[in-house]
Amino acid sequence: MTASVALLRAVNVGGHNLIPMAGLRALCESLDWSDVQTLVQSGNVVFRCRNNDPSRLCKSLGDAIEKKFDFRPEVVLRTCAELRGVVARNPFAKKKDIDPRKLMVVFLASQPSAEATAKVKQIKVGPEELRIEGRELYIYYPDGAGKSKLSNTLLERTLQTAGTARNWNTVTRLLEMAEALV
Repeated sequence: MTASVALLRAVNVGGHNLIPMAGLRALCESLDWSDVQTLVQSGNVVFRCRNNDPSRLCKSLGDAIEKKFDFRPEVVLRTCAELRGVVARNPFAKKKDIDPRKLMVVFLASQPSAEATAKVKQIKVGPEELRIEGRELYIYYPDGAGKSKLSNTLLERTLQTAGTARNWNTVTRLLEMAEALV
């Protein structure tokens, strides 16, 4: 069985797309996922499953959520090994004075093209620092994400793929949870 993490985009934000985490866990268990756990209210699911086809897992969870909750969030999946790589590749790891609450990882639904990757590296809207590594975009918001003019819409339009962001503390906690299932 493979330990994986499903990341739901725009769930339980601003009173929209509400999914109770107990309901999400039960829904995932109905898909034959085991050892299902959630972290915080933003749609982070850690689980084990015999099926290791990410596109099938994302589709089955998206279908189930749409049927039960009447909306379909973007679902991004990473295996425990992939998440371990995300943490290992952190381009800000050696930089001093990084506040982990201000470091975000945007998990992309698909690999952006070389052209899109080059374009996102040129974005400058404020003091934010961006680094892209494969299917992850690392962003450091020195003044906090809430004050930033760097929008998800701009990033997704530039990269031509959807993504969902998690702060560094959540990323490392999700990795701990997934590693406990290995």
